[in-house]
Amino acid sequence: MIGDSPKRYAVYSILASILTLALKFGAWALTDSVGLLSDATESLVNLTAAVLALTAITVAMRPADSDHAYGHGKAEYFSSGIEGVLIIGAAIGIAYASVRRFLAPAPLNNLDFGLVLALVSSAINFVTAAVMLRAAKRFDSITLEADAKHLLTDVWTSIGLVAGLTVIIFKPEWKVLDPAIALVMAVNIVFTGVGLLKRSVSGLMDDALPEAELETIAKAIRSYCGDTCTFHGLRTRKSGPKRFIDFHLLVPGDMSVMGAHDLCELIEELIYAKLNNAEVTIHVEPIEAAESYDGKSVGGACAASLGGDCPNSAPPPPPPPKGDSGE
Repeated sequence: MIGDSPKRYAVYSILASILTLALKFGAWALTDSVGLLSDATESLVNLTAAVLALTAITVAMRPADSDHAYGHGKAEYFSSGIEGVLIIGAAIGIAYASVRRFLAPAPLNNLDFGLVLALVSSAINFVTAAVMLRAAKRFDSITLEADAKHLLTDVWTSIGLVAGLTVIIFKPEWKVLDPAIALVMAVNIVFTGVGLLKRSVSGLMDDALPEAELETIAKAIRSYCGDTCTFHGLRTRKSGPKRFIDFHLLVPGDMSVMGAHDLCELIEELIYAKLNNAEVTIHVEPIEAAESYDGKSVGGACAASLGGDCPNSAPPPPPPPKGDSGE
Protein backbone atom coordinates (compact mmCIF):
# COMPACT_ATOMS: atom_id res chain seq x y z
CA MET A 1 0.00 0.00 0.00
CA ILE A 2 1.11 3.58 -0.65
CA GLY A 3 0.07 4.89 2.78
CA ASP A 4 1.01 8.40 3.91
CA SER A 5 4.13 8.76 1.80
CA PRO A 6 5.34 11.02 -1.04
CA LYS A 7 4.02 8.41 -3.50
CA ARG A 8 0.44 9.19 -2.48
CA TYR A 9 0.84 12.84 -3.49
CA ALA A 10 2.51 11.92 -6.77
CA VAL A 11 -0.59 9.82 -7.54
CA TYR A 12 -2.79 12.85 -6.72
CA SER A 13 -0.78 14.84 -9.28
CA ILE A 14 -1.30 12.18 -11.94
CA LEU A 15 -5.06 12.09 -11.37
CA ALA A 16 -5.32 15.89 -11.43
CA SER A 17 -3.22 16.05 -14.62
CA ILE A 18 -5.45 13.55 -16.41
CA LEU A 19 -8.58 15.50 -15.46
CA THR A 20 -7.18 18.92 -16.39
CA LEU A 21 -5.75 17.51 -19.61
CA ALA A 22 -9.24 16.45 -20.72
CA LEU A 23 -10.74 19.81 -19.73
CA LYS A 24 -8.09 21.93 -21.46
CA PHE A 25 -7.99 19.99 -24.71
CA GLY A 26 -11.78 20.20 -24.68
CA ALA A 27 -11.53 23.98 -24.30
CA TRP A 28 -9.08 24.18 -27.20
CA ALA A 29 -11.27 21.99 -29.42
CA LEU A 30 -14.23 24.28 -28.74
CA THR A 31 -12.43 27.57 -29.32
CA ASP A 32 -9.49 26.90 -31.68
CA SER A 33 -7.46 29.26 -29.46
CA VAL A 34 -3.69 28.87 -29.72
CA GLY A 35 -3.48 30.23 -26.18
CA LEU A 36 -5.69 27.44 -24.88
CA LEU A 37 -3.70 24.98 -26.99
CA SER A 38 -0.54 26.13 -25.20
CA ASP A 39 -2.32 25.68 -21.87
CA ALA A 40 -3.36 22.17 -22.86
CA THR A 41 0.16 21.34 -24.03
CA GLU A 42 1.54 22.31 -20.63
CA SER A 43 -1.01 19.98 -19.01
CA LEU A 44 0.34 17.16 -21.18
CA VAL A 45 3.79 17.98 -19.79
CA ASN A 46 2.27 18.01 -16.29
CA LEU A 47 1.03 14.46 -16.76
CA THR A 48 4.39 13.23 -18.05
CA ALA A 49 6.18 14.97 -15.17
CA ALA A 50 3.77 13.48 -12.61
CA VAL A 51 4.45 9.97 -13.90
CA LEU A 52 8.20 10.65 -13.76
CA ALA A 53 7.81 12.00 -10.22
CA LEU A 54 6.05 8.84 -9.06
CA THR A 55 8.78 6.70 -10.63
CA ALA A 56 11.57 8.79 -9.07
CA ILE A 57 9.99 8.80 -5.62
CA THR A 58 9.50 5.02 -5.78
CA VAL A 59 13.21 4.56 -6.55
CA ALA A 60 14.33 7.18 -3.99
CA MET A 61 12.40 5.45 -1.19
CA ARG A 62 14.35 2.24 -1.60
CA PRO A 63 16.65 1.59 1.36
CA ALA A 64 20.43 1.71 1.02
CA ASP A 65 22.04 -1.47 -0.29
CA SER A 66 25.53 -2.79 -1.05
CA ASP A 67 25.62 -1.01 -4.42
CA HIS A 68 24.10 2.26 -3.13
CA ALA A 69 25.41 2.70 0.40
CA TYR A 70 24.12 6.28 0.55
CA GLY A 71 20.63 5.32 -0.61
CA HIS A 72 18.77 6.16 -3.83
CA GLY A 73 17.71 9.74 -3.04
CA LYS A 74 19.41 11.27 -6.06
CA ALA A 75 16.79 9.67 -8.30
CA GLU A 76 14.63 12.69 -7.43
CA TYR A 77 17.11 15.07 -9.06
CA PHE A 78 16.92 13.13 -12.33
CA SER A 79 13.13 13.46 -12.24
CA SER A 80 13.14 17.22 -11.66
CA GLY A 81 15.84 17.65 -14.32
CA ILE A 82 13.83 15.73 -16.92
CA GLU A 83 10.76 17.75 -15.93
CA GLY A 84 12.72 20.94 -16.55
CA VAL A 85 13.69 19.74 -20.05
CA LEU A 86 10.07 18.80 -20.80
CA ILE A 87 8.85 22.21 -19.67
CA ILE A 88 11.34 23.99 -21.92
CA GLY A 89 10.34 21.73 -24.83
CA ALA A 90 6.68 22.57 -24.28
CA ALA A 91 7.52 26.28 -24.23
CA ILE A 92 9.29 25.99 -27.60
CA GLY A 93 6.21 24.28 -29.07
CA ILE A 94 3.93 26.99 -27.66
CA ALA A 95 6.14 29.75 -29.11
CA TYR A 96 6.11 28.07 -32.53
CA ALA A 97 2.31 27.82 -32.53
CA SER A 98 2.06 31.45 -31.42
CA VAL A 99 4.23 32.72 -34.26
CA ARG A 100 2.17 30.74 -36.80
CA ARG A 101 -1.03 32.27 -35.43
CA PHE A 102 0.52 35.76 -35.61
CA LEU A 103 1.21 35.16 -39.31
CA ALA A 104 -2.25 33.72 -39.95
CA PRO A 105 -4.82 35.14 -37.47
CA ALA A 106 -8.01 33.15 -37.09
CA PRO A 107 -11.39 33.87 -35.45
CA LEU A 108 -12.13 32.17 -32.12
CA ASN A 109 -15.31 30.27 -31.29
CA ASN A 110 -17.25 29.46 -28.09
CA LEU A 111 -14.77 31.42 -25.97
CA ASP A 112 -17.13 31.81 -23.02
CA PHE A 113 -17.61 28.07 -22.48
CA GLY A 114 -13.97 27.30 -23.28
CA LEU A 115 -12.76 29.78 -20.66
CA VAL A 116 -15.04 28.24 -18.03
CA LEU A 117 -13.38 24.87 -18.67
CA ALA A 118 -9.95 26.50 -18.35
CA LEU A 119 -10.89 28.08 -15.01
CA VAL A 120 -12.21 24.78 -13.63
CA SER A 121 -8.97 23.04 -14.58
CA SER A 122 -6.96 25.84 -12.92
CA ALA A 123 -8.92 25.42 -9.69
CA ILE A 124 -8.13 21.69 -9.71
CA ASN A 125 -4.43 22.40 -10.25
CA PHE A 126 -4.36 25.03 -7.52
CA VAL A 127 -5.84 22.72 -4.88
CA THR A 128 -3.54 19.87 -5.94
CA ALA A 129 -0.45 22.12 -5.87
CA ALA A 130 -1.30 23.45 -2.39
CA VAL A 131 -1.65 19.92 -1.01
CA MET A 132 1.60 18.83 -2.68
CA LEU A 133 3.59 21.82 -1.38
CA ARG A 134 2.60 20.95 2.18
CA ALA A 135 3.61 17.35 1.56
CA ALA A 136 6.91 18.44 -0.05
CA LYS A 137 7.80 20.41 3.06
CA ARG A 138 6.83 17.54 5.37
CA PHE A 139 8.75 14.89 3.41
CA ASP A 140 11.52 17.28 2.24
CA SER A 141 11.02 16.08 -1.34
CA ILE A 142 12.39 18.15 -4.23
CA THR A 143 10.34 16.05 -6.65
CA LEU A 144 7.02 16.92 -5.00
CA GLU A 145 8.10 20.55 -4.70
CA ALA A 146 9.07 20.71 -8.38
CA ASP A 147 5.80 19.12 -9.47
CA ALA A 148 3.75 21.42 -7.24
CA LYS A 149 5.53 24.56 -8.46
CA HIS A 150 5.02 23.43 -12.03
CA LEU A 151 1.28 23.10 -11.35
CA LEU A 152 1.21 26.56 -9.77
CA THR A 153 2.95 28.00 -12.83
CA ASP A 154 0.21 26.40 -14.90
CA VAL A 155 -2.42 28.02 -12.66
CA TRP A 156 -1.07 31.56 -12.98
CA THR A 157 -0.48 31.30 -16.72
CA SER A 158 -4.01 29.94 -17.17
CA ILE A 159 -5.49 32.82 -15.19
CA GLY A 160 -3.53 35.31 -17.30
CA LEU A 161 -4.68 33.54 -20.44
CA VAL A 162 -8.33 33.62 -19.37
CA ALA A 163 -8.09 37.32 -18.51
CA GLY A 164 -6.61 38.12 -21.93
CA LEU A 165 -9.04 36.00 -23.90
CA THR A 166 -11.99 37.47 -22.01
CA VAL A 167 -11.13 40.80 -23.69
CA ILE A 168 -11.56 39.13 -27.10
CA ILE A 169 -15.13 38.16 -26.18
CA PHE A 170 -15.98 41.87 -26.08
CA LYS A 171 -13.43 42.97 -28.69
CA PRO A 172 -13.28 40.21 -31.36
CA GLU A 173 -11.06 42.40 -33.56
CA TRP A 174 -8.31 42.08 -30.93
CA LYS A 175 -7.79 38.42 -31.75
CA VAL A 176 -4.03 39.08 -32.01
CA LEU A 177 -4.08 38.97 -28.18
CA ASP A 178 -4.44 35.18 -28.39
CA PRO A 179 -0.98 34.42 -29.85
CA ALA A 180 0.56 37.33 -27.90
CA ILE A 181 -0.58 35.87 -24.58
CA ALA A 182 0.60 32.42 -25.63
CA LEU A 183 4.05 33.81 -26.43
CA VAL A 184 4.30 35.49 -23.01
CA MET A 185 3.27 32.20 -21.41
CA ALA A 186 6.02 30.40 -23.33
CA VAL A 187 8.67 32.76 -21.94
CA ASN A 188 7.36 32.31 -18.40
CA ILE A 189 7.39 28.54 -18.76
CA VAL A 190 11.02 28.63 -19.92
CA PHE A 191 12.03 30.36 -16.67
CA THR A 192 10.29 27.62 -14.68
CA GLY A 193 12.10 24.90 -16.63
CA VAL A 194 15.51 26.56 -16.27
CA GLY A 195 14.96 26.93 -12.51
CA LEU A 196 14.23 23.22 -12.15
CA LEU A 197 17.31 22.33 -14.20
CA LYS A 198 19.52 24.49 -11.97
CA ARG A 199 18.25 22.83 -8.80
CA SER A 200 18.71 19.38 -10.27
CA VAL A 201 22.29 20.11 -11.33
CA SER A 202 23.04 21.52 -7.87
CA GLY A 203 21.82 18.31 -6.26
CA LEU A 204 23.72 16.05 -8.63
CA MET A 205 26.90 18.11 -8.11
CA ASP A 206 26.68 17.68 -4.31
CA ASP A 207 26.33 21.36 -3.45
CA ALA A 208 26.75 22.11 0.27
CA LEU A 209 23.70 22.60 2.47
CA PRO A 210 22.32 26.17 2.69
CA GLU A 211 24.22 28.67 4.87
CA ALA A 212 21.46 28.67 7.51
CA GLU A 213 21.77 24.89 7.93
CA LEU A 214 25.56 25.12 8.18
CA GLU A 215 25.11 27.68 10.96
CA THR A 216 22.74 25.29 12.73
CA ILE A 217 25.37 22.55 12.60
CA ALA A 218 28.10 24.89 13.87
CA LYS A 219 25.93 26.04 16.79
CA ALA A 220 25.20 22.42 17.71
CA ILE A 221 28.94 21.66 17.83
CA ARG A 222 29.81 24.79 19.83
CA SER A 223 27.01 24.23 22.33
CA TYR A 224 28.82 21.19 23.75
CA CYS A 225 32.44 21.97 22.91
CA GLY A 226 32.88 25.28 24.67
CA ASP A 227 36.49 26.51 24.49
CA THR A 228 38.07 23.08 24.81
CA CYS A 229 37.70 21.90 21.23
CA THR A 230 36.99 23.06 17.69
CA PHE A 231 36.20 21.59 14.26
CA HIS A 232 37.08 21.77 10.60
CA GLY A 233 36.48 19.79 7.41
CA LEU A 234 32.70 20.27 7.66
CA ARG A 235 31.40 18.72 4.45
CA THR A 236 27.71 18.51 3.65
CA ARG A 237 25.51 17.44 0.79
CA LYS A 238 21.92 16.46 0.14
CA SER A 239 20.63 13.38 -1.63
CA GLY A 240 16.87 13.64 -2.08
CA PRO A 241 15.52 14.30 1.44
CA LYS A 242 18.67 12.93 3.13
CA ARG A 243 21.32 15.30 4.53
CA PHE A 244 24.85 13.91 4.83
CA ILE A 245 27.14 15.72 7.28
CA ASP A 246 30.73 14.91 8.26
CA PHE A 247 33.47 16.88 10.01
CA HIS A 248 36.64 16.61 12.07
CA LEU A 249 36.23 17.30 15.79
CA LEU A 250 39.42 18.38 17.58
CA VAL A 251 39.34 17.49 21.29
CA PRO A 252 41.94 17.56 24.09
CA GLY A 253 44.39 14.69 23.68
CA ASP A 254 43.89 13.50 27.23
CA MET A 255 40.13 13.00 26.73
CA SER A 256 39.17 9.33 27.04
CA VAL A 257 37.68 7.37 24.16
CA MET A 258 34.43 7.12 26.12
CA GLY A 259 34.44 10.87 26.76
CA ALA A 260 34.96 11.65 23.07
CA HIS A 261 32.25 9.17 22.12
CA ASP A 262 29.76 10.72 24.55
CA LEU A 263 30.57 14.20 23.23
CA CYS A 264 29.95 13.08 19.66
CA GLU A 265 26.66 11.48 20.69
CA LEU A 266 25.45 14.74 22.24
CA ILE A 267 26.40 16.76 19.15
CA GLU A 268 24.76 14.25 16.80
CA GLU A 269 21.51 14.18 18.79
CA LEU A 270 21.29 17.98 18.71
CA ILE A 271 21.90 18.08 14.93
CA TYR A 272 19.25 15.38 14.42
CA ALA A 273 16.81 17.46 16.48
CA LYS A 274 17.45 20.56 14.35
CA LEU A 275 17.72 19.04 10.86
CA ASN A 276 15.41 16.39 9.44
CA ASN A 277 16.77 13.29 7.72
CA ALA A 278 20.38 13.96 8.76
CA GLU A 279 23.19 11.41 8.87
CA VAL A 280 26.27 12.59 10.79
CA THR A 281 29.81 11.19 10.73
CA ILE A 282 32.42 12.67 13.10
CA HIS A 283 36.18 12.07 12.93
CA VAL A 284 37.84 12.77 16.31
CA GLU A 285 41.41 14.14 16.45
CA PRO A 286 43.66 15.44 19.26
CA ILE A 287 43.72 19.24 19.30
CA GLU A 288 47.41 19.35 20.25
CA ALA A 289 48.69 17.31 17.29
CA ALA A 290 49.99 19.16 14.22
CA GLU A 291 48.63 16.35 11.98
CA SER A 292 45.10 17.22 13.09
CA TYR A 293 45.16 20.54 11.25
CA ASP A 294 44.58 19.20 7.75
CA GLY A 295 41.51 21.30 6.96
CA LYS A 296 42.98 22.67 3.73
CA SER A 297 43.47 19.19 2.28
CA VAL A 298 40.17 17.84 3.61
CA GLY A 299 38.12 20.80 2.40
CA GLY A 300 34.76 21.91 3.70
CA ALA A 301 33.96 24.63 6.22
CA CYS A 302 35.63 25.22 9.57
CA ALA A 303 34.71 26.96 12.81
CA ALA A 304 36.26 30.25 11.66
CA SER A 305 34.09 30.45 8.54
CA LEU A 306 31.00 29.90 10.68
CA GLY A 307 31.54 32.49 13.35
CA GLY A 308 34.06 30.69 15.57
CA ASP A 309 37.79 30.12 15.95
CA CYS A 310 39.69 27.72 13.73
CA PRO A 311 43.51 27.97 13.84
CA ASN A 312 45.44 26.72 10.84
CA SER A 313 48.07 24.95 12.90
CA ALA A 314 48.45 23.32 16.28
CA PRO A 315 49.13 25.68 19.16
CA PRO A 316 52.81 25.82 20.18
CA PRO A 317 53.77 23.62 23.13
CA PRO A 318 53.88 25.42 26.49
CA PRO A 319 57.34 26.67 27.57
CA PRO A 320 59.19 24.42 30.04
CA PRO A 321 58.79 25.36 33.68
CA LYS A 322 61.44 27.63 35.17
CA GLY A 323 64.36 25.79 36.76
CA ASP A 324 63.88 22.90 34.37
CA SER A 325 66.61 23.95 31.92
CA GLY A 326 68.90 21.08 32.90
CA GLU A 327 71.58 23.30 34.41
